[in-house]
Amino acid sequence: MAAHRKARQRSVGGNTARTAVTIALAGAATATGFDGVGHADPQLSPAQVKARVDKLYEEAEAATEKYNGAKEKAGQAETKLRKLRDEAARREDRLNSARDALGSMAAAQYRSGGLDPVVQLALSDHPDQYLDGAALAERVGTRQSAQIAGVRKQLRELEQLRGAANIELARLKSRQTELKQHKKTVNEKLTAARRLLDRLTPEQRTQYAERGGAGDQQHVSRDTSRDPAPVASSGAAGAGTAAPNSRAAAAVAYAYAKLGSPYVWGATGPNAFDCSGLAQAAYRSAGVSLPRTTYSQINAGTRVTRSELQPGDLVFFYAGITHVGIYIGNGQMIHAPNPSAPVRVAPISEMPFAGATRVA
Repeated sequence: MAAHRKARQRSVGGNTARTAVTIALAGAATATGFDGVGHADPQLSPAQVKARVDKLYEEAEAATEKYNGAKEKAGQAETKLRKLRDEAARREDRLNSARDALGSMAAAQYRSGGLDPVVQLALSDHPDQYLDGAALAERVGTRQSAQIAGVRKQLRELEQLRGAANIELARLKSRQTELKQHKKTVNEKLTAARRLLDRLTPEQRTQYAERGGAGDQQHVSRDTSRDPAPVASSGAAGAGTAAPNSRAAAAVAYAYAKLGSPYVWGATGPNAFDCSGLAQAAYRSAGVSLPRTTYSQINAGTRVTRSELQPGDLVFFYAGITHVGIYIGNGQMIHAPNPSAPVRVAPISEMPFAGATRVA
């Protein structure tokens, strides 16, 4: 029996154990590889790393737009809550003043109301004056009733305001919870992308950054002497690049001025941007107010087809409308790609085209 037990121990400590460990490690690598854990999928080729990083950046940008939307709604809820609270405070001040006036009137009536009105008339040295006073008192009573009704109405309105403020507060807390979740998702995706990029050699990382993560993207720094001239007015900067109006031209000019600015998720300028933040800032400089998110911006103007594009049009990408650029003509756009690349010029063909809108 002892020998039998010893033999089983050798089996467990030998090939079976090593096989179990190997399977467990392989399973862990498979389960975590796409999440960007640094030790997963050690045999990924540079092309596979780049493809996964591109996908992670796309997912991070989708989460960023959700974050931007939740942040915008949280700001709206916070503004509405503040207005409701301010109005409730004003109503409460008016209610307290009305209550004080009623209290003073009640006290005065108590001090002068000790005798029955018939007795007061009988004892009065001047009945005519008394009757005039009684009529006045009746009018005062009518006014007092109206004041009481007014106080009651103010109480109801105040309670309604407080109820609305409580609803808005709950809405704000819900938006804040959304913000935290979307922020967590963005950070996880970006961290996974950074870990994958760390597997590349310095030369490969530089090459990846220069191509902006997808397609054959044209790198453009703040030295724009080699770039096509920006459209400064509604005149053409070259064949087929005329902006339809001065607002579109101003937006394009702004985008050119921001070439080389870093991509920072959630940023709307003036020194850093995400994709929809750049579009919003460019049109804000032209006096046009755009919504904050890509999926709202696409509905902010008149839809145009790809063949109808003119400088200043907003071009959108991916099925979820998660990326936007500013068209500048000749099949090119200016956009904020992702954290690996700054604001730059790129062909609109480098990403799946989803639609376009003309804002101005």
